[in-house]
Amino acid sequence: MGCQDLMCAERIAYDQDMEPLPFSEAPPAPLAERMRPADLDEVIGQEDLLGPEGPLRSLVERDACRALLFWGPPGTGKTTMGRIIASRATARFVQYSAALAGVREVRHALEESQFRSKTEGKRDLLFLDEIHRFNRAQQDVLLSFLEEGSVIFIGATTENPSFALNAALLSRCQLFCFAPLDEGAVRRMISNALCAPRGLNGRFRLSEDAATLLVSLSDGDGRRALTTLELASSIAEDGTIDVALITRAVQRKGMRYDRAGEDHYNVISALHKSVRNSDPDAALYWLARMIEGGEDPRYIARRLIRIASEDVGLADPAGLSQAVAAWRAVEAIGLPECDLALAQATVYLATAEKSNALYRGLGDARREVRERPIEEVPLHLRNAPTKMMKGLGYGDGYKYAHDFDDGIAQMNCLPPALAGRRFYHPTGRGDERPIAERLARWREHKMVARKSHNETNPTEAQGAEGESATSTPSPLVDRDTEGSHRRSGN
Repeated sequence: MGCQDLMCAERIAYDQDMEPLPFSEAPPAPLAERMRPADLDEVIGQEDLLGPEGPLRSLVERDACRALLFWGPPGTGKTTMGRIIASRATARFVQYSAALAGVREVRHALEESQFRSKTEGKRDLLFLDEIHRFNRAQQDVLLSFLEEGSVIFIGATTENPSFALNAALLSRCQLFCFAPLDEGAVRRMISNALCAPRGLNGRFRLSEDAATLLVSLSDGDGRRALTTLELASSIAEDGTIDVALITRAVQRKGMRYDRAGEDHYNVISALHKSVRNSDPDAALYWLARMIEGGEDPRYIARRLIRIASEDVGLADPAGLSQAVAAWRAVEAIGLPECDLALAQATVYLATAEKSNALYRGLGDARREVRERPIEEVPLHLRNAPTKMMKGLGYGDGYKYAHDFDDGIAQMNCLPPALAGRRFYHPTGRGDERPIAERLARWREHKMVARKSHNETNPTEAQGAEGESATSTPSPLVDRDTEGSHRRSGN
């Protein structure tokens, strides 16, 4: 017998002498999966969609589902409804996640489903989770299959479809919005899981305080509530789940906040509008939501600077200083130390006098620039650094304001076509009150002085308008300051 034959014989003998390995049973599925509803009547929550008059329920019962989009936060029943629709339509449930699968895999699945429909007369339901992970070009792969209709398609997303999905896909699908589960729905879900044979089968008792805490920590996410309950039950020693066990199981509340998604824009909008409405309590709450959600503090600081000018403005000029100081604190020390600097600026702005006069004034001026012909700079306001430019009349008629008793010269600074146009309308609030009074006094003074001048020099008054309207396009860029006008005698 050769060496190879001997080794083969020994291996056979060894295999025959081996005892079978004691394989253990497969572990049970997670509690959230075991408690997943199998039919419409078992679904908890989403009454607007699945109640007796709900539009989604009507589609499912009439077997009229073709191409659907489910939009809502995690744990609200989107995947569950996909499975129920597949079951009622006797369709094979094919699930992919756009976060893990590529376009090639999804296209292949759609082609297989299309072929199965044509050859066997049976449909598949393709459930594409996280569909917003596909870019707009990748989403186009789905279009021809949705139009052909041999496959039931459901796309699920936690992102706003208006931003995440292209118009062609939206036009081919019916959109249904899944809301976070309310407190009553989460409580019923927890109660069912405690009692159901496929759940915890009555082996644990949940205290009322613990149930309240569990509902609060779930944030309307049914999966999170059941996952936390299951974890707490795994460390319960006497069959009782109390607040301490729930706290141990959670460690830290998971925030539903996406720095790149819709929550980012919704919460900063709420913060801005709370400050604008002088509500420091709401402003602090939304600020806390952003900080706890992991928002970049530099972004918050930049928005506070914008609020300081847009909504507080000159009614309280110190607001801008507070906002800039908060931004510097963020840049210097970062989180967590800069959180109070952000809170200080937020509360200061929320409690400050408000004015949007600057915001409206600049908006009106920019609209004037965009929508009207560009007006030439009046000659008397132009810089004249050369003899040639002085010879062309640049700077003629310019009056240096500081040479006058009130520090105001009788001189039009707008182009003739816009003479008398007002962009800045100060309010009567805060520090803008004296500004409004000062401007009114100056306008009255100018009006009196102009009337007196016209009565004394009637000929000059008649020609002033035509003379100021004369202008010559300048090939140069004025880079001098007011001081250079003074030095050049203009």
